[in-house]
Amino acid sequence: MAPNGSGPSRRRLLQSAALMVTAGVLLPATHADADSASDTDYPTAHWTPASTANYTVSTRPSAYRIDRVVVHVTQETFANTLAIFRNPAKAVTAHYVVRSADGYIAQCVREHDIAWHAGNWDYNTRSVGIEHEGWVDKPEYFTDALYEKSAALTASVCDRYSIPKDRTHIIGHVEVPGTDHTDPGPNWDWVRYLRLVNQA
Repeated sequence: MAPNGSGPSRRRLLQSAALMVTAGVLLPATHADADSASDTDYPTAHWTPASTANYTVSTRPSAYRIDRVVVHVTQETFANTLAIFRNPAKAVTAHYVVRSADGYIAQCVREHDIAWHAGNWDYNTRSVGIEHEGWVDKPEYFTDALYEKSAALTASVCDRYSIPKDRTHIIGHVEVPGTDHTDPGPNWDWVRYLRLVNQA
């Protein structure tokens, strides 16, 4: 979402990307220009950079404190989501995308930069956004691997920025003020997720 919160909705942007996917972005695990893990903030993430037109360069947490994790569901495939984030015309990104089948984590924006994921500039500046491959009405996408890998990532973010591991500070996109989104939806198991985050 654009920094001022205007523009087309994130869901429409994600859904429109299917026509733009190319073979080069289908499987980032084997993508030739994916940089090394040293370029990521989370050790097991794979650097799969978004277009620099789709986020704001910053120096967080010195410029803005980081005190939230926002949980999203892509409403799109993993590959198509990455294609959207690479398209400079889309004005949308998240810091991370978690693949359903195996919990593979792509980092698309560095945590010190401001991803445009929440549709609310204040929340963008203060949060890390994590997208999860799937659809809000298809709980089969919320696999054990997705929950476990995402929870470990969220726990790491919370530890690094001293964010409490609770539902006040780990929120769904639906809880962002002013949003028109419903993700992660009623099929997302918050009790399980918070338990895994606190066990990680």
